[in-house]
Amino acid sequence: MNRNQNTGYPRAEHPNPQWERENWKNLNGAWMFEIDNEKSGEERGLPAAETLSGTITLPFCPESELSGVNRKDFMYCVWYKRVLSFTEEDLNGNRVLFHIGAADFETKVWVNGKQIGMPHVGGATPVDCDITSALTPGENIVTVACYDDTRSPRQAGGKQAMRYHSHGCYYTRTTGIWQTVWYEIVPENYIKYAKILPDPVNASVSVSAELCGTGDLTAEVYYGGKKVGEACKKALSVTGQLEIALSETHLWEVGNGRLYDLVLRFGKDEVKSYFGLRSVELKDGKFLLNGKSVFQRLVLDQGFYPDGIWTAPTEDALIKDIECSLSAGFNGARLHQKVFEPRFLYHCDRLGYIVWGEYGNWGLDHSDIANLSTFLPDWMSEIRRDFNHPAIIGWCPFNETWDYGVQCKRQDNSLLRIVYEQTKLADPTRPCIDTSGNYHVVTDIYDVHDYEQDPAIFKANYDKLYLENELFDKVSHGRQTWKGEPVFISEYGGIGFQLADNKGDRTVAWSYGKATHSYEEFYARYKGLTDAILDNPRILGFCYTQLTDVEQEQNGFFTYEGRNPKFDMKVLAEINRRKAAIED
Repeated sequence: MNRNQNTGYPRAEHPNPQWERENWKNLNGAWMFEIDNEKSGEERGLPAAETLSGTITLPFCPESELSGVNRKDFMYCVWYKRVLSFTEEDLNGNRVLFHIGAADFETKVWVNGKQIGMPHVGGATPVDCDITSALTPGENIVTVACYDDTRSPRQAGGKQAMRYHSHGCYYTRTTGIWQTVWYEIVPENYIKYAKILPDPVNASVSVSAELCGTGDLTAEVYYGGKKVGEACKKALSVTGQLEIALSETHLWEVGNGRLYDLVLRFGKDEVKSYFGLRSVELKDGKFLLNGKSVFQRLVLDQGFYPDGIWTAPTEDALIKDIECSLSAGFNGARLHQKVFEPRFLYHCDRLGYIVWGEYGNWGLDHSDIANLSTFLPDWMSEIRRDFNHPAIIGWCPFNETWDYGVQCKRQDNSLLRIVYEQTKLADPTRPCIDTSGNYHVVTDIYDVHDYEQDPAIFKANYDKLYLENELFDKVSHGRQTWKGEPVFISEYGGIGFQLADNKGDRTVAWSYGKATHSYEEFYARYKGLTDAILDNPRILGFCYTQLTDVEQEQNGFFTYEGRNPKFDMKVLAEINRRKAAIED
């Protein structure tokens, strides 16, 4: 039985196409809601209360217009409540798994006044609960509380402003639930998780499954509706691994997201998934996709939306951002200072759009290793959630770990080293950049950020890499040393350009690079900077700042509202798509 028939609510599509069951229900839409800045709700009995004082529309955060709350001030705790109904048939021999795609920052769940499990700490990855033991046939009250303190040094917030107003490259905050809420009804014996490892050289794929209960595990692989592989193992429990030979080889490539469909069964449980047949590798300073040198023509994507903040208003809005990037001649993106939702990654997968999986680390005090307790679990959860996406070609847990606070405390290098090592243990198949830009400790790729605006100076600085084997690093200050790792210009440009009719006052518009209001000057500067990277045989990719304007930051290729092009995309695409020297 498919319970998910109603589409009268926002973001009604399944939130994770890579792990989809038939018997699920989307819980977006109207929820009871209450702001609890004193953080006294638990003492006041809100977990067991039948009502809250207000309402909100999920999955949108209360700062957003689409939530119906539209409160921009700090909120240190918010509460959600909704009545869910189940029949005896639903609960007979089944389990109910409750999911929140993401909620910022510490999340607790109660059902009928009973707390379920431990609090989930971290604002970027799913809150998953088995709520079966607290349910009864009929009406049940689900309550969620989210505690959030953007100013806390123990809490990573990414680009969320720690002042009341947005400023510079810091934008409107996101508090509480910001991704789809749903539940699944599964049999007593079910598949908890599966890691998919494609092997293009041997035309095969392996599936490592985590299991609840005992049963037979089977897998069927399809391409274009035709079965191209299958495997089965009997009487498994806890874990199971299948090796599946593929009768047809279709490589996942840039611009060609050739996806295989995968159906997993364990007893009565059935999960639909997919994978891409591809490999990534660093060799001789090059980034290789399926053994072929591919230049990373990336753009910085912040993933902000004017009416939904961290949450896209529709699935079409997710797709449009990728299409905008492709129209400008990019082949991928750095998903910057935010963990993007699985639905976005699905569209990257199907379109052959390469991306870096990153985390919103700003706000965290990197000088205190004790903060691993709030950072590392959420980061590892991201790797686990997104491991199977072929579009993700690398991991980057930190970005620009500047000295922290008014005391200018330096990063604890062991904190970055531990996160890097744990990342490589969780996923040895992809490269990891420890902290993009600075200050590197141990990294597979040495990337730099450079917003030099003069193309001649920019070119002269980085030509030294192949002429003298010397990497120009303007922020090193003796705190990071290039040891010959592959080189990536992972932020550059950021050229300010504000349309005359764009919202906002030109006097408060902000950008990384020197602003211009001349199209001719913009094209010339962009071409000069980009050519300097493309012509350098020792640089494996670039990432331009940025895809869209975001609030007061006016250095995007597209406007914030409407994602309208600010420039002639044909001109920019011609610059970006030219063959890079390293691809020879």
